[in-house]
Amino acid sequence: MLIGIDGNEANVKNRVGSGVYAFELLKEFSKNKTHNFTVYLKENPEPDLPKESENFHYLVFGPRKLWTRFALPVKLTFGPEIDIFFSMGHYGPYFSKVPYAVTIFDLSYLHFPKLFKQDDLYQLTNWSKRSILKSKHIFAISESTKSDIIKNYGVDPSKIIVTYMGYDQSFKPQPKLAINKVKNKYKIERDYIIFIGTLQPRKNIEKLIEAFSALDAGSLNLVIVGKKGWLYDSIFQKVKDNELESKVIFTDFVPSSDLPTLISGSKAYVLPSLWEGFGIPVIEAQACGVPVVVSNTSSLPEVVGESGILINPENIDSIADGIKKALDEKTSSALAKKGFENIERFSWQKCAQQTLRVLEGL
Repeated sequence: MLIGIDGNEANVKNRVGSGVYAFELLKEFSKNKTHNFTVYLKENPEPDLPKESENFHYLVFGPRKLWTRFALPVKLTFGPEIDIFFSMGHYGPYFSKVPYAVTIFDLSYLHFPKLFKQDDLYQLTNWSKRSILKSKHIFAISESTKSDIIKNYGVDPSKIIVTYMGYDQSFKPQPKLAINKVKNKYKIERDYIIFIGTLQPRKNIEKLIEAFSALDAGSLNLVIVGKKGWLYDSIFQKVKDNELESKVIFTDFVPSSDLPTLISGSKAYVLPSLWEGFGIPVIEAQACGVPVVVSNTSSLPEVVGESGILINPENIDSIADGIKKALDEKTSSALAKKGFENIERFSWQKCAQQTLRVLEGL
């Protein structure tokens, strides 16, 4: 087979979420010698993307503006013949003579429309709907997302397959010397709990800050790892309002080489998100032996099962109580053990194999 792939989600410097998913799948596909892959891009490939080989190539073309609506459909119509096209993000080609499959991460834009910028909301709402209805098949990253697609768009369940995300094998418990070094780098002076995610309203960081303030955790830092997304000014204001400038540390984006160590040094990973399609940092934290405290909404109960502490993200006391439980030494040890067992369910290799089987079937 000749498989065309929209690789733009992977072709960025600082990858999070969907970018990590796309990058890891491209790495796995590049190892496959059964099929031929052409990765369609609107810009030259980043240097860390898989190298070209006899059966793995990049095709770069423009115009970049409205790429999936104009440039991509034209290329699929008049460019090289392919058997199937795979969009590793919400947006498939606006029209296509080639059957295509698409990955849908979550429908948070339907549940919390006010938490998105208007332009982004319009695109997410309208372009995702078209992709979902016009695609030959849909990859959902959790049962929660699959159910959401069926409920909101009336899609036949047989058109959707759940392919869980994975985690990089570099995520494992790190030695104390390395932890001390990374703490110095990010100016962390105390024991700490950690949050990882883009700074945006859906992540519910403001309530996490309030819960941290209510903890009376004099000996703890709260480390917030993530690049600025949108509507984030109130997050920094919340720290000032609670006079936590000396206790809350914003690292901005952290390179993947530092993340395993930064996570390993934490006492707990906390994700009080209002809605998640999966939540890769949850299993990365478990792979590092760190207890996780996550919301009882969307996909998160499905991802952690009984290996994490579930909290109500709308309730500050619930978040604070969840953190207290995770900080208990006996509870932390038990959760770490369960976490190691839980992550056995997830791998990028498995995700890629399931994806290829479906594309072969189509």
